[in-house]
Formats: sequence, structure tokens, C-alpha cells
Amino acid sequence: MAKNVLGGNLGCCCTQPMTGFYRDGFCRTDEQDQGRHVVCAIMTEPFLQFTRSQGNDLSTPRPEYQFPGLKPGDRWCLCALRWQEAHDAGVAPPVLLASTHERALHYIALDDLRKLAFEE
Repeated sequence: MAKNVLGGNLGCCCTQPMTGFYRDGFCRTDEQDQGRHVVCAIMTEPFLQFTRSQGNDLSTPRPEYQFPGLKPGDRWCLCALRWQEAHDAGVAPPVLLASTHERALHYIALDDLRKLAFEE
């Protein structure tokens, strides 16, 4: 079983819309996932605008990739390095620690994730 950044079992990030590199609702990863989609985040308008400005439009649907297009409030497995870039720019979205894969800690400090943790 995959682990989260807190050392527990990895929780589901979201199934509506269906997220994850494997589109199974979990921010699981392996060697095939070049982007390391391991951070379970809650989308915000500032983040969506930031990532669009960086060349990754997450708001526009792309059915050929089973991608519905995201809006503020949606949960999505983000690439660890994109979340870190957004953090450095002051626009990182909140994260669900229990649903963020432990691999995120290879790229992001746990303290940074904790500061933006969303508590359910």
C-alpha cells in the first residue's frame, strides 16, 4: 500500500473529477509518471491562473486525455515540482496531507506542505 507524507496509508484524493496519473482517484506514482503527480491539492483561481501562465492550462477540458478541466474547489493530483513553483510564487493551493504521496517529500519540504494543509 502506498504511503502518504505523514506515514499513513495513502488516502483517496478525488473521484469527481477522477484524478491521479492512473485516473483511480489516488496520487500514486511510479517510473511511468514522469511528472510525479503526487500532491493532492484543492484548486484555487490564483493557482489555475499561475499554471496557465506557465504553459499548463488545467481549466480547459481535454477529453482525449480523460481530463475534464478544473475549477476552484476541485481536488487534483498535481506535479510536485509545479506545486513547489507555485509555492515559491506565493500561489500554491491547499493540500490534503493524507492524500499526498510520500514521494512528494523528494521535492517539497513537509513544513511547506503543512503550512498549506487543508483540514477536513
